[in-house]
Amino acid sequence: MTGTTELRVIDADTHLTEPVDLWTARIPARFRDAAPMVRFDEASGSWRWVIGDRWCSMVGNYSMAGWKEFPPSCPPTLADADPACYDARARVAHMDAQGIYAQVLYPNVIAFEGHAFMAMGDSELKLACVRTYNDYVSEFASFAPERFVVLTTMPFWDLDASVAELRRCHAMGHRGVLWAATFDKHGLPDFPDRHWDPVYAVAEDLGMSISFHVGVGNTAEEIEQAMNREDYDPAFNTARSSMSFVGNARTLGTLLTSGVCDRFPRLNFVSVESGFGYVPFLLDALDWQWFGTGARDRYPERLLPSEYFRRQVYAMFWFERDSLELLHKYEDNVMFETDFPHPTSLHPGPASYSPSPAEVIARDTEIVGEAVMRKVLQTNASRVYQIG
Repeated sequence: MTGTTELRVIDADTHLTEPVDLWTARIPARFRDAAPMVRFDEASGSWRWVIGDRWCSMVGNYSMAGWKEFPPSCPPTLADADPACYDARARVAHMDAQGIYAQVLYPNVIAFEGHAFMAMGDSELKLACVRTYNDYVSEFASFAPERFVVLTTMPFWDLDASVAELRRCHAMGHRGVLWAATFDKHGLPDFPDRHWDPVYAVAEDLGMSISFHVGVGNTAEEIEQAMNREDYDPAFNTARSSMSFVGNARTLGTLLTSGVCDRFPRLNFVSVESGFGYVPFLLDALDWQWFGTGARDRYPERLLPSEYFRRQVYAMFWFERDSLELLHKYEDNVMFETDFPHPTSLHPGPASYSPSPAEVIARDTEIVGEAVMRKVLQTNASRVYQIG
């Protein structure tokens, strides 16, 4: 971007790969025998996470950036992965090389294998696992605190513990909350239910955003289907993974019509790793149906769904192109992401056709212009995450 040397690009969705000894080395000693750990699975011939009594993802599954082969192949150990996946010094060097000033850090295992953590029978162990991760990511970010935005992982199966953990982590510098849109799949109230209002109220008071990341809250069966190595079909996976990107359409539709935004007007919600292109149609459809179903007459005090979106909801983009011609109409509600180091991230490699973040930024600036790109690259994320 010409004339913008002071621009600080904020990557609003990246992932921190948990080290293999995260819980066995850090969790209180009385829990270590039952803590999540990495073991070699003879059946699959791979190193995998074991959480409770469940075999979970392969250790390198979420650390694909720069890997030499297409999925389902992945680095067999973290030593085979890019060190920027898990090492703070290497991560900062990666950011500098890509022209990225700051990154928002999302977890991997504790986010996408939440079903296994929930299935643990010991409630104290489950809470200790969450607290251990939150302490770890805070420590990771302390290497360059001005360069990393930390989000709180929640023990959402325990409402009181969630509120307490939210306050604890805010005191450590966390600036947002990793949330789920699929609580109902796990026997909990759906996310708009007033059951969750204590969490939303505290997050609003503390200025912490609520992030709905695709894939968080999936069931064990859904994850197993996505990671099936024996019957892997890249054509099938193309459809499956693409549909997961727009999975937050249901989330946004429910959020914008449920009354949550009305009850918490200062709370920001973020749709993560789900793209932007479907948003214009979704908002048109929601407004159309708001009138057509009589919702406006039933709830005359509420705003239109599109008005709630513009006031307090954010989407993201990374690889998409054609839909960006509409981005200027929503320039205050979209942020940029790379999804590093996931398979779909903006990271060139032997088995990746991706351009670099710098190439994407230059290409997209030609489409939408520098003024719009400044907002989506920096201004919006600075506002949501209080980045100076």
